[in-house]
Amino acid sequence: MPGRIIFLNGTSSSGKSSIAQELLWILDEPYFHMPVDSFHAMRSRREIPAEELPDVLHRTWKGFHRAVAGMAAAGNNVVVDHVLSEEWRLLDCLELFPARDVVLVGVRCSLEELRRREQIRGDRPAGLAARQFERVHAHGRYDVECDTTTAGAADCARRIRAFLPHRPFPTAFETLRAELRPGAGARAAVR
Repeated sequence: MPGRIIFLNGTSSSGKSSIAQELLWILDEPYFHMPVDSFHAMRSRREIPAEELPDVLHRTWKGFHRAVAGMAAAGNNVVVDHVLSEEWRLLDCLELFPARDVVLVGVRCSLEELRRREQIRGDRPAGLAARQFERVHAHGRYDVECDTTTAGAADCARRIRAFLPHRPFPTAFETLRAELRPGAGARAAVR
């Protein structure tokens, strides 16, 4: 049986990694936290020419998706920390992940708070969260949502944990797959 994927989607600095860390402490079963940032951190530190960077990033995200799918296919539970700011990322995940086993979590935060966090962190390009803000939730469907503007990571993690035993079907991923990737379910089941 495939593992469950708790898919945290939100802008940079929205609190996804903090929620994921809290989830690892409170979930009853073993889970692996797989943040997309870790995959970027694995890349060599050699400067990449600007004209090559988009292709390198695209391959990194595609590889990340396949690594998550592989972990779940092997029966591992995974907490994914990602930014669905480009439609192709969602489409790729819809094709690869077992939609019934994905809990899609919207991690929201006000733009003002995102700007404040980004400035404090100092490790992200200025304005990154603002550029992602309108696009990251454009697909519009979630199983559960949390807003880190006012709720802490531990509160959000508890909300997600409480939701898990009461998940409705079809899941948000199943609905999105039917709308955006008809036929993908048959391909994903064969992999």
